[in-house]
Amino acid sequence: MNVKELLYNECEAFVNNRLQTIESIISSNKKALHSETKSSAGDKHETGRAMLQLEMEKAGQQLNGVQQMKETLARIVLTANSSTSCLGSIIETNSFTYFLSISAGKIIVNNKTFFAVSVSSPIGKLLLGKTVNNELTFNGKKIAIKNIL
Repeated sequence: MNVKELLYNECEAFVNNRLQTIESIISSNKKALHSETKSSAGDKHETGRAMLQLEMEKAGQQLNGVQQMKETLARIVLTANSSTSCLGSIIETNSFTYFLSISAGKIIVNNKTFFAVSVSSPIGKLLLGKTVNNELTFNGKKIAIKNIL
């Protein structure tokens, strides 16, 4: 397996892990919502239900975010090679090596550190469409692109 495939698999595992966590939260909140019984302290009951409802909405938004990540990963063509950085590119710079995919953070593959970043993140937007020897400034630091895989 090449490095790009290994990075892709790590991102896929990241998404699946997040999905399991969110589904677990939704499931436990549903159980809690159904087990809430009305007590003589009606206001307390309503407050508890409202808090659970807010948690369910938050989990639903997170679920949408995970679905978007899955869709982004599905658009990556692992066999594509381009001299211009695009979704699925590995971009080696003078400071870090980035994998333009989803925001999954630091990934170590073959004892080398990569940062999986979304094309909609601030650094992802700057890296997108660049070529070797392009320079950009991020957080006051000059970044030179050395290689694109």
